[in-house]
Amino acid sequence: MLDDFMHLYDDTVQTNTRFVGFMGETVRFDLVIMRTDRFYGKMVVMDIQSSKFAIIGKDDLEEEGYLEFAFGINAESAEELKFFLEQTF
Repeated sequence: MLDDFMHLYDDTVQTNTRFVGFMGETVRFDLVIMRTDRFYGKMVVMDIQSSKFAIIGKDDLEEEGYLEFAFGINAESAEELKFFLEQTF
């Protein structure tokens, strides 16, 4: 059955993975931040608590409502997350 699939890609790449937890004013974040040569220099940011993730670059942090939509959080929590992520670039 699996032989019937057409593979679009199947790569193994090196990553730099960071696990970080912090408490903002309103919510706790437990994040996995993965850097790789893929995604044009953007990071894969995974929130372990909500099981949500996004591919994020500096430009995405400036896009209104991006973090709120991607992680299902309110504006205040998104500002805290944005502040933290800006420091990781």
